[in-house]
Amino acid sequence: MGKKLEKNGLWESSRMMLPEHKIRIIRDERETLRRIKPILDEQKLEEIECTLALSLRSHVRVTVVLFDPFENTMLSGFVTSIHTHSREFKLQWAEEWKWIDVDDIVEVYIV
Repeated sequence: MGKKLEKNGLWESSRMMLPEHKIRIIRDERETLRRIKPILDEQKLEEIECTLALSLRSHVRVTVVLFDPFENTMLSGFVTSIHTHSREFKLQWAEEWKWIDVDDIVEVYIV
């Protein structure tokens, strides 16, 4: 029986990695890959707000780049409503729409 024990006193078969451990390792690696949201200057914020207003007034299609800690998200559509008091706007594409917080935007440009 002594041959089956190693230096740490564990059975040789107990060294395999359990699925729960694999998930935890992947989750820990993903957390280390998180990015920090860039701070936009006043000029960039004004440019974003003007582009959104232009889309609302002129029915111009825009692409919005939203910040995500792991990977930025891109949405493309038309601005159909803006709530200045809550700093959010409604982006519509096809038959779908979504309310988006202006503070989540990294970049916006006209398509």
